[in-house]
Amino acid sequence: MRASLIQIRVDPAESVNSRRARVASLVREQGAADLVVLPELWPVGAFASDLFATEAEPLDGPTHDAMASAARDAGVWLHAGSVIERASDGTLYNTSLVFSPEGRLAATYRKIHRFGFDQGEATLLGAGDRAVTVGLPETTLGLATCYDLRFPELFRQLVADGAQLLVVPAGWPARRRAHWSLLARARAVENQSYVLACGTAGTHADVEQAGYSVVVDPWGEVLAEAGPDEEVLSVDLDPAKVAKTRADFPVLRDRVLGLDRP
Repeated sequence: MRASLIQIRVDPAESVNSRRARVASLVREQGAADLVVLPELWPVGAFASDLFATEAEPLDGPTHDAMASAARDAGVWLHAGSVIERASDGTLYNTSLVFSPEGRLAATYRKIHRFGFDQGEATLLGAGDRAVTVGLPETTLGLATCYDLRFPELFRQLVADGAQLLVVPAGWPARRRAHWSLLARARAVENQSYVLACGTAGTHADVEQAGYSVVVDPWGEVLAEAGPDEEVLSVDLDPAKVAKTRADFPVLRDRVLGLDRP
């Protein structure tokens, strides 16, 4: 199984419509991949909270249309990162979109943990209330977004629900890049799962982005890591390695507290 993470540069000088078209072209270039992953809130920028209300869109809005078409043209499963969703009741959410190779919207995930400590995302957006997994032909994805990475209980729930590959789109700031790398590996090791963590590059809302998207295997080994700039990170994954790691070192069966064992 081949995965491509597209670490997008978010530049405030580039319009949202231009970025949609550019990213759709990048997705179409990944036809050799099985799964393509984009970052969190790449259309507007994860820290550009002053634009959230004006750039919010329904689930079937312009980003949906552009990414559905790109996924269909490339013939890939596409985790299209996230958008600011405006729900029917007017509530805004940080919502991830996953498309099938036919361009069908296969799953959505509303970010559960909102960052901001009583400002920004934490006050402007609603919170999701459910963990989401998506079945692919060779594996099962568990969906999380950026700040979720700091809350291991969500990932335990995803694993209990059958996840073998944990996908984390993000707009992680450069000043906390060490945490990004550490937590991605930690979530892989403790859950004996692949972690695909895809961030943004560039600077938006005066916040420099970390970049350094990373793919970690179920033993915690880094298979591929990007640099700080826009980059496509492609790597071959072996879905069978998850089951083998869990069988050879069956730590998950010894859990005592919390959720049902996988």
